[in-house]
Amino acid sequence: MADPSVTHPTPSARARALVAGAYDIHVHIAPDLMKRRVDDLTLASRFAEVGLDGFVLKSHYVPTAERAEVVRHAVPGFAAVGAITLNASVGGMNPIAVEIAGRGGAQFVWLPTVDSANERACTADSPEGATPPMWVQLQNELRAAGMTADPVDVLGPDGAVLESARQVFRVIAAHDMTLATGHLHSDEIAAVVDAAAEEGVRRIVVTHPEFTSQRVGVERQCELAAKGALLERCFTTPYTGKVSWELWLENIRAVGPEHSVLSSDLGQPFNPPVEDGLPLLADRLLAAGFTEEEVHVMAVDNTRWLAGVSKDRRER
Repeated sequence: MADPSVTHPTPSARARALVAGAYDIHVHIAPDLMKRRVDDLTLASRFAEVGLDGFVLKSHYVPTAERAEVVRHAVPGFAAVGAITLNASVGGMNPIAVEIAGRGGAQFVWLPTVDSANERACTADSPEGATPPMWVQLQNELRAAGMTADPVDVLGPDGAVLESARQVFRVIAAHDMTLATGHLHSDEIAAVVDAAAEEGVRRIVVTHPEFTSQRVGVERQCELAAKGALLERCFTTPYTGKVSWELWLENIRAVGPEHSVLSSDLGQPFNPPVEDGLPLLADRLLAAGFTEEEVHVMAVDNTRWLAGVSKDRRER
């Protein structure tokens, strides 16, 4: 449940209208292994009320395709989208798990997040006052209980993309699913984008490149965009102090709005309501001088493409 003592900004009516029809491609909501602000059934109704068409259910630990189907049946007309994240809890870089998820209707496949070699090895410090991710405590508890699995690798010692990863990419391509790069290192992301494209993956998004353990430089962001990947601009990354709003905005300008996609990454009890994430980003972007058309591309066109609704990125 949300903390009633905490106040957050409220989106404008203009922003809500501008993001109508969007999908939030990155939400962390109940049921989950940690406390969340809202459950999926309640949130689906709230999204529908404010004109948002769907969300992608992300869990670091369990597949969500079955839960997404429950939401779709409970809230007719609303598009909840299932996903899988390739951490140790699903067998890591496991093509069978991805195949089963794809057959079950999942659209998103995140590469390892909490169990990526990069996340495990990350020593980068967040800015002073930044709010730590909620999964850190759970990871520490697993470690203390002696249940730490080996990191989930995507590259071999020679720097080449592992065959297990390529097999995962082929499964993603066969189901026309969306590949998200998770918490990989910038160098790993570059290799993955190339390999995934070689294996036929059409929909690729670079997960929160400004996040503490990613910090993908703007030159590399531009290179990845030139290869067809979208760069995910999460609300929580600057809102919780992990990066400045100024740098977040500068990166979008440098890479181009057409190569960026908005998401909230919300659901934590201490953060704003999940349904406010996309319109709050729209307000921030409009105030920074972006046009309504540019915001619409990032919030609506590109989210619908990654959610599998649109067959083409320019489809309206």
